[in-house]
Amino acid sequence: MKFNKLDSVEAIVTTVNEIGFLPFFANEVAGFSIEEHCPHELWFSDSADGPWEWKGPVIRSGCLYGKFFRNKAGFVSREWFADFANYRRDGYDFDSRMDEGIAPHKDEEIYTAILQNGKLLSKRLKEICNYKKGGNKGFETVITRLQMCTYVDISDFVYMTDKNGKIYGWGVAEYSTPEYRFGYDAITAAYKREPKESFERIVRRLRTVLPEASEQAIRKIIML
Repeated sequence: MKFNKLDSVEAIVTTVNEIGFLPFFANEVAGFSIEEHCPHELWFSDSADGPWEWKGPVIRSGCLYGKFFRNKAGFVSREWFADFANYRRDGYDFDSRMDEGIAPHKDEEIYTAILQNGKLLSKRLKEICNYKKGGNKGFETVITRLQMCTYVDISDFVYMTDKNGKIYGWGVAEYSTPEYRFGYDAITAAYKREPKESFERIVRRLRTVLPEASEQAIRKIIML
């Protein structure tokens, strides 16, 4: 597949939906990222929005976003997320992991807090689960693991405003579950397949759209 410039929200949404997967940062598959196809001048422009600001609008268009690729961020289309989740979850809903005692306690706490609230800004999530000075440690490790396993995603980025209503700073991640946004049936639609079958379907898909990439590199970025 020949990549066009990823220079707008629309270009990114189109590419995610065409391919099914799109890492944000450069990775083992050369040329397979927003970083490599978005013009350099848009990354930190004072006069125009760029890829950092586009993440929220792309998510709101229906794409799923999180740390999905070797602990780094990227997008997955709704069409392919069911197979992605089926592989990454390895046949387990999160409650099954809890029932069988294989979910770490910190994962349970954070996942349960998100589930009970529907969606939570990272700051509030840390407060609820006591990730503050003198409290629990390792928030980023836990929230990344939950994203890599597809139980949690980032449902938006929220910008803070000052007393005059002016936006400032970086967007704050809002965490949710894919099921909260799209429904349980849509996210688990591939559960009828074995997780290995879903993995091979994804690999075949990426080999088709990325013919110059090695199968080893493709498998590496998709594997948990």
